[in-house]
Amino acid sequence: MSPPSAYEVEAATDTEAAVLTDRLSVNGVRARRSKHPAVSSAVAASGSSDMFKSPGHGKPRAKRWDHILTEESKARKPSPLKEAAAMLGTPGLISLGGGLPSSSVFPYEHIEVKVPNPPHFEEAETKHSGLCVRAGKHDAAEGKSIYDIHIAFNYAQGTGSPQLIRFVTEHTEIVHRPPYQDWHCALTIGSTSALDMALRMFAVRGDFVMTEEYSFCSALETMAPLGVKALGINMDAEGLLPNHMDLVLSNWSESERGARKPFLLYTVPSGQNPTGATQSTQRRRELYAVAQKHDVYILEDEPYYYLQMQPYTGPNAPDVPPPASHEAFLDALAPSLLSMDTDGRVMRMDSFSKVIAPGARLGWITASAQIVERYVRHAEVSIQSPSGVSQLALFKLLDETWGHAGYLDWLIWLRLEYTRRRDNLLYACEAFLPTEVVSWNPPAAGMFLWLKVDWRKHPCSDGAILEVEDRIWRAAVGKGVLSAKGSWSRAEAQQHPGEDMFFRTTFAAAGAQDVTEAIRRFGEALRAEFRLGVT
Repeated sequence: MSPPSAYEVEAATDTEAAVLTDRLSVNGVRARRSKHPAVSSAVAASGSSDMFKSPGHGKPRAKRWDHILTEESKARKPSPLKEAAAMLGTPGLISLGGGLPSSSVFPYEHIEVKVPNPPHFEEAETKHSGLCVRAGKHDAAEGKSIYDIHIAFNYAQGTGSPQLIRFVTEHTEIVHRPPYQDWHCALTIGSTSALDMALRMFAVRGDFVMTEEYSFCSALETMAPLGVKALGINMDAEGLLPNHMDLVLSNWSESERGARKPFLLYTVPSGQNPTGATQSTQRRRELYAVAQKHDVYILEDEPYYYLQMQPYTGPNAPDVPPPASHEAFLDALAPSLLSMDTDGRVMRMDSFSKVIAPGARLGWITASAQIVERYVRHAEVSIQSPSGVSQLALFKLLDETWGHAGYLDWLIWLRLEYTRRRDNLLYACEAFLPTEVVSWNPPAAGMFLWLKVDWRKHPCSDGAILEVEDRIWRAAVGKGVLSAKGSWSRAEAQQHPGEDMFFRTTFAAAGAQDVTEAIRRFGEALRAEFRLGVT
């Protein structure tokens, strides 16, 4: 079933009142833009979320975070080259000051891509009736666009292009409505890079960073070389347990731990990698309250936020009807920690990797103006700016072709597509896995199913848990199926391997038949290892 292509709202009779409201809607974007200055078409133009978001009248300002910023972060100064480049849009200015090459030597005259025409998002539909989107070298000068090859393929500001900053700022306001005034967005090259930069902004060697007891492998690998220690917080089916986090912080002893009390939390609240757990609304509120109690700053990593799926009903039950409108879709999403953040204590990391394409290497952070400014100072001397090629491609797709309505249509379609893929995997698990030794909870979001294996029933259970885990993993590979060991993601694996055994499986990439066959093979491997016989 195709998702709706329009957001049904009552027509406003007072346009000015609609523009001034903090509740930006999809239909209100055009009016909002008409009241704001035009986006500069200069090379390396500066841009800020303040140019595009509501003024936030009546909302509090964010807290200051000077007390947790590292000396490295505090020492960063604005790039004089970036400041000079911001002057390039001055009328009549002839630049001899920057090393920006002329676009006349760029070996690209135009680029063209074919993209889905909402609401027809299926691959076959796009091949047959997709839209061909073209970006020329001098579209801005010719009045065809506000973004072109001449601008995008040159150097840019550390915040990213104002053309795309405008879109992600509006999107963030439509979806999350941050409840404080001075929030900003800045583009990133993905959440792993953003995390690396954030850790260097907040943590020093020897610090502990709290995270789920099973956490994203790359996040743990990012922390380790920096000398930052991951501190695993207990989890249940809804993810991280705030009461355990409170207990750990309330009883922290610097002398016993050899480190100051943790003040930084890294969490993946929706479709958590690797467990697939999704924090409920109440769980997120409790987590934020604990963060306020102990003055904890939160790194909210949400690559799977828009992969929240329909409720699982089982193989023989009717499907839950899809969201009937954009408003219904947004209401069905679990509220973000950003949407609860009255203090400005959350840096939210969004990514296009899971909802558009990981090779785009493009995402954005949302945080207080103070934190985003420090982040941008770091970006200016590291990533410089995300790829202009990717920014142009995403701008042409999201802003000029789909708009906010089309993008939400796409996200609704993804919700239904991932629901179908998850359900197919769960059907296979129910059909082929031996439930006497393996169990699972249907994930509500993300790409992963977390399988718990009762390793104590294994014939070699008198050995170490990691040895049994490796035996099962290799047995599955021998049957022709690859999964991920749970131990790879354990936050404190070197201190303790844990009491339970898990394997992570994904329903994101393989087709339905391959997923079913893979689960059948995994079931065979388990039966062989546990000597359960073959069905």
